[in-house]
Amino acid sequence: MVFGVVDPERFLKDLDSLRGFGASGFGKGVVRPSYSDADIAARRWLAGQMADAGLSVEVDPMGNLFGLAEGASLLVGSHSDSQPEGGWLDGALGVIAGLEIARACKAAGGPPVSVVSFQDEEGRFGVTTGSAVWSGKMTQAEADVLIDHTGTSVAAARAAMADMVTSVVDPERFTGFLEMHIEQGPTLDAAGEKIGVVTDIVGIRDMKITFEGQQNHAGTTPMHLRRDAFQAVSAFNTRLNDRFRNVVTPQTVWTIGHVSLHPNASSIVPGRAEFSMQWRDADSERLLRMEGIIRDTVQETARAGGFSASYGPMLGLEPVAMDARMQDALCDASEQMSPGRWRRMPSGALHDATNVSELMPVAMLFVPSIDGISHAFEEDTKPEDLVTGLHVLARAVDRLARG
Repeated sequence: MVFGVVDPERFLKDLDSLRGFGASGFGKGVVRPSYSDADIAARRWLAGQMADAGLSVEVDPMGNLFGLAEGASLLVGSHSDSQPEGGWLDGALGVIAGLEIARACKAAGGPPVSVVSFQDEEGRFGVTTGSAVWSGKMTQAEADVLIDHTGTSVAAARAAMADMVTSVVDPERFTGFLEMHIEQGPTLDAAGEKIGVVTDIVGIRDMKITFEGQQNHAGTTPMHLRRDAFQAVSAFNTRLNDRFRNVVTPQTVWTIGHVSLHPNASSIVPGRAEFSMQWRDADSERLLRMEGIIRDTVQETARAGGFSASYGPMLGLEPVAMDARMQDALCDASEQMSPGRWRRMPSGALHDATNVSELMPVAMLFVPSIDGISHAFEEDTKPEDLVTGLHVLARAVDRLARG
């Protein structure tokens, strides 16, 4: 059985080794954005670990890294890129857990398990870009023209790891996908629970919006004559929060997370403001209704202040339910490892499992995040909770292998 062969010490050691690529120097933080030097170095190290585990290493043109078992297999993994100021476990936990499960399966004589680290899950260029291309939801050509906040394209960024590319991996070889992840929220930690079995993943929409006003002198332009693009963003945000009031639920979230002003100088009234607009909910119809409100509010704000407005491409994913059979395997394993100290729960964060669900059955499990903190250098989970999650994953793999 796989459960009896997994090595918690090796698992924790590998997690710490991966943290060394892009370590921030502050706590356990990591700076390892997709296609950065740290990200590519980490993928080279992971490829070596996969090869040492007896897996066949393949890298597709997007940079998705696979360690393949022979024949049909279960796929286990996540991503190893990080936010610009990220934590050491987000994504990395699922990849190293997959690696340890694959090793244990080899030592136990089966079942066959393959490992994956998807590229650009954290959205430097879009929304879970690597798995979106692999799943067929986006073509390579469509991905290549996406740009980050600096104007760098996917095509230019992925050229840095072109020497690692081997071939595209056929999804037909996999029987299902398991992803282990930190919760990235406070629910499990606050309740003193050890495991969350994910029931579904919310949908997400993400686009850039631009207001164009008039660049002018900050000292001589009277306030009533200004067409200050940043003031347009501020007015839009105030209006939007009010318009959403009777549409959203307590679980709905929306965020303006990045604002770029031009020319971004202290003594110049900004003539252009480009900002990100992201919203998430478990109901596709509500997401669509929110989009309409956002676009109407943009146009109203533009008319009121004499601005022009434009939109970037709409990116997003639909809400996804996890596979019932795989959920049951995780629930049984959770009860064995932590009786009465686990729960079924939705995921408010986006994961590669959303894209992979287009190709095969998927399921996810969460371990607690201390104080609910993630996407920050302070992100952390107790070692014993990490190991509990590994053991739940191993038991679930054993259960799924028995059919």
